[in-house]
Amino acid sequence: MSVTVRVPAKVNVQLGVGAARPDGFHPLATVFLAVSLFDEVTATPAAELTVTCEGPDADQVPLDRTNLAARAAEVLAARAGVEPAVHLHIAKNIPVAGGMAGGSADGAAALLACDTLWGLDTPRTELLDLCAELGSDVPFSLLGGAALGTGRGELLTPVDAGSFHWVFAVADGGLSTPAVFREFDRLTAGTTVPEPEASPALLAALASGDPDRLAPALSNGLQAASLSLRPALADTFAAGIGAGALAALVSGSGPTTAFLVRDEEGAAKVAAALEASGTCRTTRTASGPVPGATVLPA
Repeated sequence: MSVTVRVPAKVNVQLGVGAARPDGFHPLATVFLAVSLFDEVTATPAAELTVTCEGPDADQVPLDRTNLAARAAEVLAARAGVEPAVHLHIAKNIPVAGGMAGGSADGAAALLACDTLWGLDTPRTELLDLCAELGSDVPFSLLGGAALGTGRGELLTPVDAGSFHWVFAVADGGLSTPAVFREFDRLTAGTTVPEPEASPALLAALASGDPDRLAPALSNGLQAASLSLRPALADTFAAGIGAGALAALVSGSGPTTAFLVRDEEGAAKVAAALEASGTCRTTRTASGPVPGATVLPA
């Protein structure tokens, strides 16, 4: 017997960042949107906990206990008082280290897959608490749809959202999220960083389903830091906007860049132009919101 869970990538349509707290974390007000790029995690009984991975950039995915999928199995097994005797296979399609929560998605998927495989029927609220133990983005990967994240991003409130089309430009190499936050701290040193809060204009535009309203409301407080560490992203922005994208922003901590477009036809045009520009490694098109981690039929 095995259980397969499909889980989406995310884009932050707003990422408000506050000054670092004494514990080192930054308070966030972020609006997540789950988009139709998916990983699949399959859990199968095994003699011991093992992880394998296939797909684009699979060679960049750790296969030891540092993998969030493996950690999810361990956390759930400890809670249930069972051994984490499971093989986790990740079919990877979400860009690695790209600011789209691919690792977090795998953690959420493994948690749900193991919970189903082991017949634990853990209440949803408890699964979300376990997700928060694993990482700030993991709860949203389980929830999906569209949601406002506060605290470290792990405290979620679902929000209304129409459907939107996106193009994602995948850069060469990744960006370390801690490094981007350190650069944010450096860039904002000596200034007053306001407490982050959700933008009413952004939430209204998201609910309207109108990309022309959403485009000017998109924001990312980490974007300046990401561009400081990776100045070439500005060329990617220019190529996408020049091809007709309505707006561009760094996805999360980057270096993937997200382009909002009106429809599938616009997405195809922008993706082709980005690939021809030589300013990114590859592109992906997607739409959202989509559901979070979902057990697939056997």
